[in-house]
Amino acid sequence: MKKDMRYICYPFMRESASTVDFEIRTDSLTTRIGEALSLTEDIEKVQTDLRWLQPLAYHLNGSVRGKQAIFPEDLQRLSDVYDEYVNELGELIEQFVLPQGTHAATVLHVCRSEAKKSVRALHKVSLEREVPEILFDFAQLMANVLFVMAVYTNKAQGCDEIPFISKSYPEWKKKKKQTDTVGSSAES
Repeated sequence: MKKDMRYICYPFMRESASTVDFEIRTDSLTTRIGEALSLTEDIEKVQTDLRWLQPLAYHLNGSVRGKQAIFPEDLQRLSDVYDEYVNELGELIEQFVLPQGTHAATVLHVCRSEAKKSVRALHKVSLEREVPEILFDFAQLMANVLFVMAVYTNKAQGCDEIPFISKSYPEWKKKKKQTDTVGSSAES
């Protein structure tokens, strides 16, 4: 007897493969991006970029079980989007910041976290089957784009970032190279 579809939320739910967890995780990411869209209507750049990114999160989802739907031109555009935000934000993203601020920014931080969880789930899939490297690159870059979008959104909505200073990890010092007279380099 055929199962009534009203009792099936996702046809692969009972599979043991990690693909299921990855697909559920990227579904959550795509849904959270939709939430961020509803909160950023006043920030045209973020709206435009999220509207482009949201279907790509679902394409990432299907690219493991189905036909690969993330392509080099998608990765390049995502990289360009990242560079645009980084150039705009400058020093604001040169340190760790707490995931706080406006409602829109905090939802973008949740999106970032969901993207990182998607990368981890994708890693689990890669232990069971071959996964194209472009999917890892895209998922990791998407997490970083969502971070800079969150900081950009706070800035656009007049909310300051709060730096996070870890008590667990040593302070990262920027390395500055000096060249001595014999041409070897040394840290200063």
